[in-house]
This record gives sequence, structure tokens and C-alpha cells, in this order.
Amino acid sequence: MFKSLTYSETSSERKFHGSGKKQKKALIVATALAATLFLSACSTSPPKNPENICNIFEERRDWWRSAKAMNDEWGVPIHVPMAMMYQESSFRSRALPPRRYVLRFIPWGRVSDAYGFAQAKTMTWDDYIRETGNRRARRDNFGDAIDFMGWFITKSQQINGVSKWDAYAQYLNYHEGWGGYQRRTYLQKQWLVQVSRTVDQRSGTYAQQLRGCEDKLNRGWFRRLFFG
Repeated sequence: MFKSLTYSETSSERKFHGSGKKQKKALIVATALAATLFLSACSTSPPKNPENICNIFEERRDWWRSAKAMNDEWGVPIHVPMAMMYQESSFRSRALPPRRYVLRFIPWGRVSDAYGFAQAKTMTWDDYIRETGNRRARRDNFGDAIDFMGWFITKSQQINGVSKWDAYAQYLNYHEGWGGYQRRTYLQKQWLVQVSRTVDQRSGTYAQQLRGCEDKLNRGWFRRLFFG
């Protein structure tokens, strides 16, 4: 009787511990799933119509405020970094560069460590943080990314004398770096020259669109409510 009772208690304990392990495992899975859903929710989806800068800022008013803050800080026209950002990431917050392949089919890392809206490389991003003191800046945050681009465009003007309004030359600086632009490395990359022209054309389109909606974007919620 004693042995039987002892065995019965041990068996119950085993069942209890087994059930506890299953519950713990289920809790871990649920927590991981919740974390994944939370991160997905925090991730900023691209604007629905990236071809029209008015639609972009009407959809994302916080982006408009960030773009104006960048303009106030650096004196960079909003349409230039927006056209460059379109080209770099299509306004995807967690954009990554293409993968590198070995033997054409084996994935082997990325072609660079660029990341986020502006596709900023780690070393250049660190320079931006050091010079501006914006230590909390993140590459997957639109406000930080467009401020970074404003800083870079300003540096391109200071170092290479490129106008802040010249989206073509600014994009060549952005892609090749200030030293590469000085050495004219882009002349060996006709595809890059063509892409820079595309960026310049989009910048012009954005500028024209923005002239037609800037006043509306600057209206407060009260005026928008009653006057559109």
C-alpha cells in the first residue's frame, strides 16, 4: 500500500511537471508570436502612392513635419532628399541592399551594411551622429533618415560645391561618396548616371507637385476640417 501510494504521488507529480513544461513552452511560443506581431505593427509601411509627394505627405502628416524640420535645420529643399529616398528604399523603413551570391546561387551576406529609409551605411551614419549629437537616431525612423540626408546633402555642398537643389549631382555624391565624386568614378558607371538622371527627374516632379499642395499641408487640423 505504501509503495503504491508513493508511486501514485510520483506519477501525479510527473503529470504535473509535464503539464507545466507544456504550458511554459506554449507561453514562450505565444510571447515570440506577440513580439513578431508587435514589431510588424511598429514597422512603417511604404506610402500607397509614392509617385505623388502630396499624397505621401497627406497620408503621413508626421513625415511632412519631419521633412519641414529637416528643411529648417539644413536649408535643403524637401523634394531633393525625398526623390533620393524613393530611389534608395522606395520608402521602406527596413530596406536592405541586395544579397551577395557565391557561385551565383549561394547567399553570402549583403553587398553593403546600408540599412533603412536612406540606405545609410554604418560608418557614414556614425559620422552623422557624431557631428550632430543625435545619438538616439535610428535608420528605420523616417525623421532621423531624412535629417541624415539633409546633413549629407549639406556636406556635399561644403566639400564638393554641389548645389542643394541639384538632385543629379547630389545623388552621385550620395552613391559614390565625396572622394568618389571628386575622382569622377561615376563616369565608369553609365547605369548610375542614368539612375541619377531619373532621381533628378523625380525631384523636379516632386517640386512641381509640392508647389500645388504645400499650403494645404501646412494647414492645421482645424482648418482642414472646415476648409479641406
